[in-house]
Amino acid sequence: MKLLRFFGVVFFILTINNNYLSAEAPHYLDLKLVLNESDAGKKAQTALKNKLENGIKKIKDKEKNLQAEEKKIIEQKKAISAEEYKKRVTELRKKVSTLQKERKNLLDSIGKQRIKAKSELLKNLNPLIKEYMKEKKIRMVVDKKGILVADETLDITQEILKKLNNKLKSIKLN
Repeated sequence: MKLLRFFGVVFFILTINNNYLSAEAPHYLDLKLVLNESDAGKKAQTALKNKLENGIKKIKDKEKNLQAEEKKIIEQKKAISAEEYKKRVTELRKKVSTLQKERKNLLDSIGKQRIKAKSELLKNLNPLIKEYMKEKKIRMVVDKKGILVADETLDITQEILKKLNNKLKSIKLN
């Protein structure tokens, strides 16, 4: 009786569809590399970097002007009345406050545009990954950063990068 059960179980296991028994390893994708090295990603990064550098340069020029104005006010402290001195210091503080707000707005603007660019890239990337998965009959794709060690033949980063570069040349940032 035990022998009959044993053969029954073995027969059952052998007849089960191989798709259910095969433990296909998930493929992986270096998402950070795809976002940073794609043509559209590089162009967006360059544009944002240039905008940030230009904005910071303008702010630094304004800072130098404010420092020169501060020195001028300090030099004139004894020559002008106390009321006039307070008035000029108050105006200078307002200008400094405005400059700080300008710097914050610049950084916020760049941050929002960076998020928008990443979102646009991901919006175009997800359908490409799904299409690739159907094409190659892949069940799961995971991000490389969550993997400790994996077989390099499971890496689909370069194929996805090529597809993304063919589909998306640049991103509109504004």
